[in-house]
Amino acid sequence: MLRDRQDAGRLLAARLSAMTLDRPVVLALPRGGVPVAAEIATILGAPLDLVLVRKIGAPAQPELALGAVVEGAEADIVLDDVLLRYLHVGSAQADQLVARARAELERRGQRYRACRSPVELAGRDVIIVDDGIATGASIRVAIQAVRRRRPGRIILAVPVAAADQVTALQAEVDVVVCQEAPADLSAVSRHYLSFPQVDDAEVIACLEAAGRRNQDP
Repeated sequence: MLRDRQDAGRLLAARLSAMTLDRPVVLALPRGGVPVAAEIATILGAPLDLVLVRKIGAPAQPELALGAVVEGAEADIVLDDVLLRYLHVGSAQADQLVARARAELERRGQRYRACRSPVELAGRDVIIVDDGIATGASIRVAIQAVRRRRPGRIILAVPVAAADQVTALQAEVDVVVCQEAPADLSAVSRHYLSFPQVDDAEVIACLEAAGRRNQDP
């Protein structure tokens, strides 16, 4: 059981610190992944940035992920075609859900990044961080987007993930670092003693703190 997201970040950072890393960059999936990633970035002395991904929720069950979309001019989209058919979500409705998710990504990008430029990833070890993985839709589009930026290695660091997702994702990245991998993951929150909602203000505060740290002489 994990105490909270900060504790999870420290546990992952201890394992990452034992690895030989080439100019690591830590990329968080907002919002829940940011406090985890902030701890890792601080301990590793690495830059902190974001990879903005938005889950596409089912029309009547928004917590049920039909897929995910990531920001960018060449936006990556992952959709669960089997689930779409099961829930009778047609192509027109799916397009509407994707458009809504992309609009929210644009809003978050403007709010979080302001005048900050993305960190250069080419040739560097990139550590992608979230606070948990259930279906894997969000993390997969994040991996696709990061790979386009030609990193040296892609390392996935996550406190808790379903065991089958860990196995599948090991084929998609160079290294997976996972603290807990239960066979049956019904809810990520059940593996934390404290799992409050992360709001925009906390995301921005983490980014600003990381920016100040990286500017220190």
